[in-house]
Amino acid sequence: MKKIAILAGLLMTASLAFAQQIPSVKVQDLNGKQVNTADFSNDGKPMIINFWATWCKPCLKEMAAISDKYLDWVDETGVKMFAVSIDDSRSAASVKTMANARAWDFDVYLDVNGDFKRAMNVANPPHVFVLDGEGNVVFQHNGYSDGSEEELIEVVRKLNAGEKITGQ
Repeated sequence: MKKIAILAGLLMTASLAFAQQIPSVKVQDLNGKQVNTADFSNDGKPMIINFWATWCKPCLKEMAAISDKYLDWVDETGVKMFAVSIDDSRSAASVKTMANARAWDFDVYLDVNGDFKRAMNVANPPHVFVLDGEGNVVFQHNGYSDGSEEELIEVVRKLNAGEKITGQ
């Protein structure tokens, strides 16, 4: 009986770790305004948080691939993406220029001190999280390969259909 209780406790802990919520951390928008990440929301619809950097080639490939399809994704699913740059103070100035030059239609934020990155346990970019309408992390992936953006929208579609997301 004791073993069953221990196993149940471990399973509950694992499920709580999986249902991670967005921590409360301050980031800046591209105009320098402080924003609390706990306020990231999308009216009950799924969200994507993408940690990236201007110096990260796979990040830029992924951002371009998502950007090409983003407005279609929004029309189809209502998803909203928050692109969080982890560039430090030396390279952060180029983030706004890059975002504007590439005409990204998603929200871009700066995490210059790396507080949000650390709170979300991001080691290396690109690192992408998909959140359900209540702000729970239901999926994440690290790195990028051609076509992996399709996995993100498929998770969003499943969320919208009420399907349970399993595995990360």
